[in-house]
Amino acid sequence: MATALWTWVAGGLLLVPVAEPAKPAPSKADEPLASRYDPLRAAAYLDGVAVHWTRERQCISCHTNMLYLAVRPRLGGEDKSWREVRAFLEKQVQSWSQGGKPRGDTYVVVTAFALSLHDAFTSGKLQTSTRAALDRMWQHQRESGEWNWLKCDWPPLEHDDYYGAVLAAVAVGYAPDRYAETPQAQAGLKRLRQYLERTPPPDLHHAAMLLWASTRLPGLLREEQRRQIIADLKSRQQRDGGWALPALGHYKRRDGSPNDPQAPSDGYATGMVTFILLQAGLPPQDPVLVKARQWLLQHQRDSGRWFTRSLNNDKAHYITNIGTAFCVLALQQFPETR
Repeated sequence: MATALWTWVAGGLLLVPVAEPAKPAPSKADEPLASRYDPLRAAAYLDGVAVHWTRERQCISCHTNMLYLAVRPRLGGEDKSWREVRAFLEKQVQSWSQGGKPRGDTYVVVTAFALSLHDAFTSGKLQTSTRAALDRMWQHQRESGEWNWLKCDWPPLEHDDYYGAVLAAVAVGYAPDRYAETPQAQAGLKRLRQYLERTPPPDLHHAAMLLWASTRLPGLLREEQRRQIIADLKSRQQRDGGWALPALGHYKRRDGSPNDPQAPSDGYATGMVTFILLQAGLPPQDPVLVKARQWLLQHQRDSGRWFTRSLNNDKAHYITNIGTAFCVLALQQFPETR
């Protein structure tokens, strides 16, 4: 199925067909590796998962389309898919202002995060819908500083309040036009800072997310804390240059069995840690990051994704989706693959 797009050619406008993004097949550990890194395959994969998830589920989720808007415009090519996802979120935000009820605190924070990073990574201007989503986010904040996060027992993204708090911090930190200095943000950030100060990260995954937030909101970490998180992340790098998600926390599977901290390196952990270490100021020439970049270049799959095994069960490896987005973000920080 194809839609149409007007484009300029010599002599005027021409109506040309634009293919609908294909829905990717389920993620599998045995999918063949690609012969080389191909950002266009990554773009096609991300379009497929984000557009079809948004249409079919009518929602935004941490593991599938939350990071999509930050990544996809940077890959170039057609913009119909990411504009569709953006329009969906803007419509959701508009409905809240007209008396509609959000699906919960988590949904509001994730929406604000997606729109804020999209603004930061594209126009650099805070759009009206983004400001509205961020302002709405503070209305759902608890007096204790955090949000009532989804607790589906799906670590590391949907199982505790800490992740929601640090995700909100990242969203505000990236918001353009000095949004963090507005009265609404200042009041909310005061509560959020107090929560993060008295609540230590429960695992290294969440500590890495706090490190990311601290690169946008000064004062979240003391220098010795910052150095310790970086050292801890470096120490978990595997010999092949990647990281394994089970090594970033103590997670049990739905059947009660433990996840193996010595599991093979995966896309989510490697992409996330590499990107955050770069944001924290490590130079691309750091030996840890040189090895990480090589792993990322060598482990894209034929479909365009980087595989990550679910921490919960083997029915659907949805974390592969946000993992792929992190892999692309990480590679774009290196001059050689920008």
